[in-house]
Amino acid sequence: MTAIVSAAAQPASEVEGTLGVVTAVGLSGDEVVRRQAQYGPNAVSSHRARLLPVLWHQLRSPLLGLLLIAAVASYFVGERSSAVIIAVIVGVSVGLGFVNEYRAERAAEALHSQIHHQTVVVRNGVHLKVDVESLVPGDVVELRLGDIVPADIRIIEATGLECDESVLTGESMPVDKTIVAVAAGTALAELAGCALMGTVVRAGAGVGVVVATGASTEFGKIAAGLSTHQLDTEFQVGLRKFSMLLVYVAAALTTSIFIINVAQHKPLIDALLFSLAIAVGITPQLLPAVVSTSLAAGSRRMAARKVLVKRLVCIEDLGDIDVLFTDKTGTLTAGRIAYMRAVPALGDDPEIVLRWGLLCTENATPDGEAIGGNPLDEALWESPASRQLLDTVRHYARLSMLPFDHERRLVSVLLRGADGTLTMATKGAPETVFDRCSDVPDAARRELDAEFAAGNRVVAVATRAASDDHPLTADDEHDLQLVGLLVFLDPPKADAAAALSRLAALGIAVKVVTGDNAAVATKVCADLGLGTGAAMTGAEVEALDDTQLAAAIASTTVFARVSPEHKARIVRVQRRTGGGVAFLGDGVNDALALHAADVGISVDSATDVAKDAADVILLEKDLDVLADGVVEGRRIFANTIKYVLMGTSSNFGNMFSAASASLFLSFLPMLPSQILLNNLLYDTSQLAIPTDNVDEEQLRRPSHWDIGFIRRFMFCFGALSSIFDFLTFGVMLWIFHAGAAEFRTGWFVESLATQTLVIFAIRTRRVPFFRSHPSLPLTLAALAVVTVGTILPSTPLAHSLGFEALPGTFFAALAAMVCCYIGLIEMGKRLFYRNASADTPRTPRRPSRTRRLQRRAAYFSTALAAPERVADDPASAQ
Repeated sequence: MTAIVSAAAQPASEVEGTLGVVTAVGLSGDEVVRRQAQYGPNAVSSHRARLLPVLWHQLRSPLLGLLLIAAVASYFVGERSSAVIIAVIVGVSVGLGFVNEYRAERAAEALHSQIHHQTVVVRNGVHLKVDVESLVPGDVVELRLGDIVPADIRIIEATGLECDESVLTGESMPVDKTIVAVAAGTALAELAGCALMGTVVRAGAGVGVVVATGASTEFGKIAAGLSTHQLDTEFQVGLRKFSMLLVYVAAALTTSIFIINVAQHKPLIDALLFSLAIAVGITPQLLPAVVSTSLAAGSRRMAARKVLVKRLVCIEDLGDIDVLFTDKTGTLTAGRIAYMRAVPALGDDPEIVLRWGLLCTENATPDGEAIGGNPLDEALWESPASRQLLDTVRHYARLSMLPFDHERRLVSVLLRGADGTLTMATKGAPETVFDRCSDVPDAARRELDAEFAAGNRVVAVATRAASDDHPLTADDEHDLQLVGLLVFLDPPKADAAAALSRLAALGIAVKVVTGDNAAVATKVCADLGLGTGAAMTGAEVEALDDTQLAAAIASTTVFARVSPEHKARIVRVQRRTGGGVAFLGDGVNDALALHAADVGISVDSATDVAKDAADVILLEKDLDVLADGVVEGRRIFANTIKYVLMGTSSNFGNMFSAASASLFLSFLPMLPSQILLNNLLYDTSQLAIPTDNVDEEQLRRPSHWDIGFIRRFMFCFGALSSIFDFLTFGVMLWIFHAGAAEFRTGWFVESLATQTLVIFAIRTRRVPFFRSHPSLPLTLAALAVVTVGTILPSTPLAHSLGFEALPGTFFAALAAMVCCYIGLIEMGKRLFYRNASADTPRTPRRPSRTRRLQRRAAYFSTALAAPERVADDPASAQ
């Protein structure tokens, strides 16, 4: 019987005794340290970069395996030098990919270590926030709305507590939680007295004691059985489709060449090695390394700009967005909410309104302070006016509390004053509080309208006398007497207008989705020049079908008083129209929309459930920071596409030429080792592509994979490359009357020069060098590789590689051919892009439950070694 199942069958007091803890005091510091050493970190996985999986990722190519097998075979039949050369070249290629990909993994590890998740515990009698990873069995934990339950917990106190356990059980409805013990052996889904790791607090609040942590939890057991391979993003799907396109082409081409060469009675081993080398030459071996290098460098630049990505590949997806839905607070406004004043309903003392507002706080501690909570409550408690009332507040005892939820939009508390009087106080959205009041003065309504029109945030406070101290329910919130209004200031950010203009220049439409009042949201947006139309409310959204809503979204900038379900539906409907959709949110009510978006964005100070649902974390809630991330994503995508287009043009053309030439020549046009060396040198020069500059017009629009466009590019520019290859064949055979070795040398030098230098034309749609400048590292890398290829036939290695010195007149012909080739590419480029069709729209994908499990498991990960299950949980002892 597991620890949590055993604890669920015991009374709460008995569980406390078994774990050696008193709820009001918690564990001592020394005891926490001792238990941390015993049980290890509260984590179910490790996000450390590991050498062996990265190395296996480089070695698992079936083409490389076949090539090495063929090289070994050739070694034993006498062609030892060729076999050794092939093995060395393959080893260097694998090494390059391994080093770059491992650096990217280390960058991801560093990013992950910067994301912290905290929870409120009681230790040494003090309430404090600690990292989730530091929890141990026996810790007393507070559970609040929006929290991800940080361990398997036996509930000791519960007030309207409900948990969403769908990540474990698949049950979509929240489950009521109590403190009552269940029968021994009760099924996991029916443990009403327990909160399970990885589930989400959907309503209410509670206190519990940790029974199991890390891999010993029920969630930990499930996470241990998950594949560690993350599900692919849209960018990775595009990469895979492109790679498969070239694999099919290579398979068809090399199989045909092998059969034809064998039919022409050429040596079997030579034919096999040549065919496999052609396949390796066509396939983009270093594409993962180029992508990894781009992502690692990009992630470092983004981290310096206070943008963290949970997975490096999300950077490209961030660059693909063209619609951003965001909340208002902290993005368009300063986010530093300040309490301004109290407005009494009947001309009473404003301190009365403030006093009831302080008392009606769900996160207040027994000593009259508040830890955490929503920003409005934090602003209220931190105000100088509130400090003067703390002694008065401490004279009230809280008997019951009904926590805030997004359906009621209220919080209520039952209080006993120093004279024994019972009072219920309610605080929340003004419209909702007014609906529950027996009478609301017209002056109060006019005051509320004036505050909303000024763009201020307002909370209403009401009370009524209570007859007994029974636990509060929503049915008690009626016949209230309005006490007054609490007014808060959250002014527009000084730089928000500039950030919005920058996003617009990037082709991103910004739309505000908020639970705030429509008048407040519209006023803030108008001050920032964002939209001029009327706001759409949640009620209006609900009245529309999806087709009508899609049309409304296009013409609406502000969506106000919307529920979590409304936000998620708006995002889903927008995704169906095509393009990339991002959602930026930090609250409990944003989690559904974050999951529904192509890219979920949150902030480091967000609620647990929001950070869990997000793909990107902003260390600073700033649209300008987000714009930096979008630009970086588009820059990385643009540079990755440059490598792809290179691989589908000159590189593919050269391999096609080699295959074709082998059909009419009496010798192989290039030895297998020479093909691999050519490919290695070429790919080495392409590793500098991530540093390249990107034209401004490529940053102004979202980009995504279009395999049809790539296929057309391959056939068009591959053909142009082959034309010059055949021209080189003619020059070598009919002008220089070259033998086999000289022919191979001449074509090696020409093919390496043309396929490397053509990057300067393909990297831009502009005129190269004059209107678009390549980066210095790319320029130096390309020139260096061409230089190496040119002088290699004159070095002592030439004989081993099958080269021989070339006449000086060849290099004059080479220079002319390179210039003509780049000129022809420029002409073809203009015609191609003039006739290029529009991008293919994307089909949105529905997030799977496996993806949710993997995301949640990442929440409980550590930089330490992967944790193992601890067998001796004290709560499981009988």
